[in-house]
Amino acid sequence: MTATIVGIGQTEYSKHSGRTELSLAAEAILGALGDAGLRPGDVDAVIRYDWDNIDELTLGTHLGFGNLRWMSQVGDGGPAGNAVIAQAKAVIEAGLAETVLCYRALNGRSGERIGQGDEGGPARGAEAFQIPWGMVAPVTQFGQFARRHMVRYGTTSEQFGAVAIAMRRHAMQNPAAVMRKPITLEDHQNSRMIADPLRLLDCCIETDGACAVVITTADRARDLARRPVEIVAGAQASGPGGGAAAVFRTDLDVSEAVHCANDLWSRAGGITPSDIDVAMVYDHFTPFVIIALESFGLCPTGEGGRFVEDGNIELGGSLPVNTHGGNHSEAYLQGLSHVIEAVRQLRGDSTAQVNGAETALSCSATAGTSSAVLLRRSR
Repeated sequence: MTATIVGIGQTEYSKHSGRTELSLAAEAILGALGDAGLRPGDVDAVIRYDWDNIDELTLGTHLGFGNLRWMSQVGDGGPAGNAVIAQAKAVIEAGLAETVLCYRALNGRSGERIGQGDEGGPARGAEAFQIPWGMVAPVTQFGQFARRHMVRYGTTSEQFGAVAIAMRRHAMQNPAAVMRKPITLEDHQNSRMIADPLRLLDCCIETDGACAVVITTADRARDLARRPVEIVAGAQASGPGGGAAAVFRTDLDVSEAVHCANDLWSRAGGITPSDIDVAMVYDHFTPFVIIALESFGLCPTGEGGRFVEDGNIELGGSLPVNTHGGNHSEAYLQGLSHVIEAVRQLRGDSTAQVNGAETALSCSATAGTSSAVLLRRSR
């Protein structure tokens, strides 16, 4: 039983929504259902981020879902954006539900900011071994992985800047993007250092908003409003010693994403990295776009810096990446907006459309856990 994406929805992205996260979630969900030509009563499964403050039962009460035959949550922030889609595919193919809803809603700028945590409380778990040494936020942790890649492969800060510039150029064509002012390499290099080697323009933005995706069977999709997008394969990985304690790995330049990639390509039905027309790469920090491209075989290991520097990830390049602007310039919705842009590309609806796009990869290499989904335009 083939799983397909049939509906996508999103709210306005902003720095101050002035709304509750429940209101944002409801708008995005109704938008996705309307896009598919479905009603709330058609939803019989919900798979959500375990970081989301709005649970499926609250939504069901407000929106009028049908009997939910399956409810589950996916952890670890950013990689959950692909993982909820991969798990929706598994639920449908197992016959556990027919119409699955995935969503993410957060006031990530005006509300409690991600990574802020309980500043007044004691450090727990792996944090007890990080915070006393200055690793008090994601940027201070992930900068160490970036530095290791620079040391081993000669990757440069200017190459990180090439990622930021590409994201912004794509966002300039996207009316929904929060950041549309052009930036130059000089702007990147002059932006202040946040946690060496990561500068301000290496870091993703913070936004308020919500987005949602509706998945159903290929059989049902034939009768719906939009051309469906097939979910070909999905995968998750923690890597040995991954998760919150990832910084304590023996080798910081081996990403957990290589394990995710191995599983993904083994499930891809003959599709290979060379077949990918467009990629959505989780860009919480610019170096991890380079690391993900290498880990998923989209360019050779150690050559990711030169790959982005040569313009390959820009529209018109050999592999356009984050044609919506990504976390850096469109919005920060922890990965689900990347899936939505992949769907737009395969429908031919993107504001930075890749001509003839038939196959899209959405993936992450976050220095913690990894996830990916492989999508194809339905034939």
